Amino acid sequence: MSLVFCFAGFWGGKREDENTILEAPLLHDSAKNGIESDTPAAKGDETVTPYGSAGVYSLFTFSWMSPLIALGYKKALDLEDIPQLAGSDTARGAFPVLNDKLESYSGGSKRVTAGMLAKGLLFTAWREVVISAICVLIFTLASYVGPYLIDNFVQYLNGSRHFANEGYILVSAFTIAKMFECFAKRHWFFKIQQAGYRARAALVAKIYNKGLTLSCQSRNEHTTGEIINFMAVDAERIGDFCWYMHDAWMVVLQVVLALIILYKDLGLASIAALAATVVVMLANVPLGKLQEKFQDGLMKSKDKRMKATSEVLRNMRILKLQAWELRFLSRIQDLRSVETRWLARYLYTTAFTTFLFWGAPTFVSVVTFGACMLMGIPLESGKILSALATFRILQDPIYNLPDTIATIVQTKVSLDRIASFLSLDDLLPDVVEKLPVGSSDSAIEVIYGNFSWDVSSSNPTLRDINFSVSRGMKVAVCGMVGSGKSSLLSSVLGEILKISGMVSLSGTKAYVAQSAWIQSGKIEENILFGKEMDRQRYNRVLEACSLNKDLEILPFGDQTVIGERGINMSGGQKQRIQIARALYQDADIYLFDDPFSAVDAHTGTHLFNECIMGLLNSKTIIYVTHQVEFLPAADLILVMKEGQIKQAGRYNDILRSGSDFMELVGAHEEALSALNSISTEKSASDEGSSSTNAKPLLRHESKKHGNDKNNKETKGQLVQDEERVKGSVGLSVYWNYITTAYGGLLALLALLAQIAFQVLQIGSNYWMAWATPVSKDEAPPVGGSTVILVYIALSVGSSFCILGRSLSVAAVSYKSAKILFNKMHLCIFHAPMSFFDSTPSGRILNRVSTDQSTVDLNMGVISNFSFTTIQLLGVVAVMTQVSWQVFIIFIPVITICIWLQRYYIAAARELARLCGVSKAPVIQHFSETLSGAITIRSFDQESRFRDISLRLIDGYSRPKFHTAGAMEWLCLRLDVLSLVTFTSALIFLITLPEGTIDPSIAGLAVTYGLNLNMYQAKVVWNLCFMENRIISVERILQYTSLPSEPPLVIESNRPQSCWPTQGEVNIQDLQVRYGPHLPFVLRGLTCTFFGGKRTGIVGRTGSGKSTLIQTLFRIVEPTVGQILIDGINISAIGLHDLRSKLSIIPQDPTMFEGTVRTNLDPLEEHTDEQIWEALDKCQLGDEVRKKPEKLDFAVSENGENWSVGQRQLVCLGRVLLKKSKVLVLDEATASVDTATDNLIQQTLRNHFCDSTVITIAHRITSVLDSDMVVLLDNGLLKEYETPEKLLEDKSSLFAKLVAEYSIRSSSSVEHLSNLN
Repeated sequence: MSLVFCFAGFWGGKREDENTILEAPLLHDSAKNGIESDTPAAKGDETVTPYGSAGVYSLFTFSWMSPLIALGYKKALDLEDIPQLAGSDTARGAFPVLNDKLESYSGGSKRVTAGMLAKGLLFTAWREVVISAICVLIFTLASYVGPYLIDNFVQYLNGSRHFANEGYILVSAFTIAKMFECFAKRHWFFKIQQAGYRARAALVAKIYNKGLTLSCQSRNEHTTGEIINFMAVDAERIGDFCWYMHDAWMVVLQVVLALIILYKDLGLASIAALAATVVVMLANVPLGKLQEKFQDGLMKSKDKRMKATSEVLRNMRILKLQAWELRFLSRIQDLRSVETRWLARYLYTTAFTTFLFWGAPTFVSVVTFGACMLMGIPLESGKILSALATFRILQDPIYNLPDTIATIVQTKVSLDRIASFLSLDDLLPDVVEKLPVGSSDSAIEVIYGNFSWDVSSSNPTLRDINFSVSRGMKVAVCGMVGSGKSSLLSSVLGEILKISGMVSLSGTKAYVAQSAWIQSGKIEENILFGKEMDRQRYNRVLEACSLNKDLEILPFGDQTVIGERGINMSGGQKQRIQIARALYQDADIYLFDDPFSAVDAHTGTHLFNECIMGLLNSKTIIYVTHQVEFLPAADLILVMKEGQIKQAGRYNDILRSGSDFMELVGAHEEALSALNSISTEKSASDEGSSSTNAKPLLRHESKKHGNDKNNKETKGQLVQDEERVKGSVGLSVYWNYITTAYGGLLALLALLAQIAFQVLQIGSNYWMAWATPVSKDEAPPVGGSTVILVYIALSVGSSFCILGRSLSVAAVSYKSAKILFNKMHLCIFHAPMSFFDSTPSGRILNRVSTDQSTVDLNMGVISNFSFTTIQLLGVVAVMTQVSWQVFIIFIPVITICIWLQRYYIAAARELARLCGVSKAPVIQHFSETLSGAITIRSFDQESRFRDISLRLIDGYSRPKFHTAGAMEWLCLRLDVLSLVTFTSALIFLITLPEGTIDPSIAGLAVTYGLNLNMYQAKVVWNLCFMENRIISVERILQYTSLPSEPPLVIESNRPQSCWPTQGEVNIQDLQVRYGPHLPFVLRGLTCTFFGGKRTGIVGRTGSGKSTLIQTLFRIVEPTVGQILIDGINISAIGLHDLRSKLSIIPQDPTMFEGTVRTNLDPLEEHTDEQIWEALDKCQLGDEVRKKPEKLDFAVSENGENWSVGQRQLVCLGRVLLKKSKVLVLDEATASVDTATDNLIQQTLRNHFCDSTVITIAHRITSVLDSDMVVLLDNGLLKEYETPEKLLEDKSSLFAKLVAEYSIRSSSSVEHLSNLN
């Protein structure tokens, strides 16, 4: 009956496979999903997993997985083919449970301990944990039935019969016990994985929510890379702990059951067995402590590396521009070398642990049999085989004990890390008092406010802040760099710590940050930002933000996908998209943090007039600005200095009342003195007459260009979906990995050591079975001492084989991980900038963290597969020696197993790949959220971002959950097939005539046969696990073959060390595009920037100014044409030879985590005196001298503890130190006030008087004193002449641009002249 049930379990499952394929509930689940029967087949992501509605039989046999496996066999699965999870397994279902529990445990305080977190996670999946515990109990009890009955079976074969049909009863008992064992094990494994995925989903959601609510001070305690690690590594590890959850009590139960059997067989010698087992387990204590220490060190060093990697990826553009990438690569390699030291200790400790515990059953059996001999207890083969079978069952929990301890240790470390993160302070919700709209005349009010970014600092960032903004008022905030303007906006947003005072706000708010935060996704999605599309409003916003022309140029219009951090947008475009996002929200209060600095003069005026004075005319606005010309329009101006509001009032009033404002306006007037040659009236009339002509001209140009592109360009998005190899993992991947370290020699040695171990182990058991009598009535073939001595010799030999194997595997794992890491990072750092533009950093971080962790710690799975295969072959060899008829069954059974494995692996492989691909978006979204948290909070969009996160977490859990289901679907069927083989072997043995075979050897065959299903399942499980893990190697190998930039140095064509001497830049027919599928950005530029002269480049945002600079630095290679510097074609020399000779102050000021010294001089080429001199020249000397650490003052991640203007000055300091012959300023003074801008320009004039200075500027005054002006429009060179000649020609585009700037500034000039 048991056999019939087993076959039904298998074939019934197969029949259901066929039926479900025909019925296709996965595709046509109309009843459950409300889909009409005549609708097209629904995608998997629109249906709920069949598990949620499966019947008892389907759940019992995992047949609910059959449709998906069948679909995977027919085609490569995609994420939309994977059904949605049932409600309780989703992040949305699990997270509230965890959150509620943590809140109840903490009792209102924010403190979370590892214990609280563990209890909360346990509660999220308590049903699965309880069911899996019951399965573990059944499995453990059933697994000891075999060893208990072996002696009876041997005595039966020896002729001892107690009742009729005793043999068949024994066979049935063996079979039923094995069946219970198989089914219990499969459901145990599935349920703990289900619990793990649910706990992980809840934990990731909790970490995400915490990241969204962290206060700025708490945020500074952990870098983005560290916080991402909590999600990518620690949460994953805690989810994986479920595998080991029951091991602690299971080991105790197994030891107790083992002692009962041993006492029955060997009497008091079982006490010796207990003592030996306890000794083995106690040996775990020092090893466990060592592993904990090494694991903790490994994780901390990995955090540091990930932090540095994350920073480097974020700033790769500036590293390449400055030719610093190899320096930063060496920093990461130094951090990795620290990490690999911990890794080596961890791997070799694990190798020693493996040796110790593979030898443990042998040690226990030697002690036990030795005790029997000393006590005079007779050794009979049946009892010995029963004991050996018991020891073998004990082997797994004892062998897994170090893994269990290591995992408990790792999990404890991860729980502690996450608990400490969750205990960090959140933003206080009551910092800003939110009043109902209409309840107060004031929209914003701050009374006696004192605020600080650093709670430990005795000197607040903002002091004695008092101001009130009535509804509909426009308030301007101005002041020098570092005066506290951005901090003032943060105080209104509630982002900065309030020490004292009161802040109240009435109405909804929208915020535009100084550094644009753009999500990767479509432009339209960025502007709508979660709101429904109102086409009329949307078009008005596009017009107001001057975005229509940009959208016409872009190949996909507003459906163009923006790269990570807006990488494929110019600075001005990013800023205008950000402004459009704010405008579309239709908020009551608008906070602008100097958004006009990143756009050109014409666009700045348009934005101010159309947005602040137009679309937002009735709104309450606070805008920070460095452009004095925007101040007269304000109803109230706040002048900031050293964290205080020094002056407040209307423009005219404060001009008369103090020197601080006069200092700013005076600097502006000085800058405008260059415009004296143009009368305000004339330029106004010119502008009036020309402005109408200018717009149609631009539109005509853009339409013409747009038609060109439609006809000629291959349209394609910059950011493509992540590459995912489909089909089986090629053998070349395995071969590459195996031969990476020592050419594969150590891998071969490990294989030979395993074969020797298997032979010696079988030999020792065979010896014990042969050398002991079947019953006490028979005489032993050899003496007792000989039996034990030979057994000890064989056992010691097998143990040393294991030691050799373990050390070889550890050495191969360590060396391979090291080599693959270095190869991958070398290729990443040598990849062209286009790779970083089109690849979100989350994808790269996923490979250098998760995939690298797998290669570091889990690639022993390849050796495990080959070792379990050798063990399986050993079991089959022993069984067939006794009963060759087993081959008749074994061959078709193994054929079916192989077919099943092939049938299953097609789906499993793609599910594993989807797990890899669907993890990156979770990390990517989290990374974006962390960088844009202030913007998200200011728009009150936290709930929407949480929803997106929950959806992405489920997108990752779906393939994971179904991978687990597919694995158990396969293993259950393999277990049933191996049970058929085992039962057949037993039937053959009891039907053979008495005396045909040696009962002892037959008993040995049964002893080994008891583990047949385990080894068979292990082989397939390890094969599948190996295929899943090798995908990490495959993904790393993909990154070791990235396209590379041109050589950094071409030895045969190196310029002289003094090159360039003149600095003349000759551009010839330059045409550039960012990719073969993208349109041309520069379209045939020809001009010369004369050596030692200052050349200004102007043009509308998106006209190609920054692209020209990138081509000069060969960040983008020319598609057509060339650039010569002092007669040398820059494309013919090495990149480092070129970039190290040029200097740039980039558009986005960049600072790295470290010190002031390392930021100014990363290559350590200059003395402290030279650094101080550079700091004084760039107006930062006094600021740094105030710091107690001076040049060693710490710079936080992204330079967050410096204002944007100060960061720009640090970039100026770098070029003053480098002092190149060619200097590029890419809108370098956009983030500083006019007075500081004038100082910078004066500094540059003094120190770069004989250098070629190329300036891209939005402030027209920055280029008026240039020797030549280049005007670009839509990638074409429209004008190239001296500024004087261009200004004389009133029809020139440059003259119109200057006139526009002049008109915009006229009001402030008039006010100033009235005072004089």
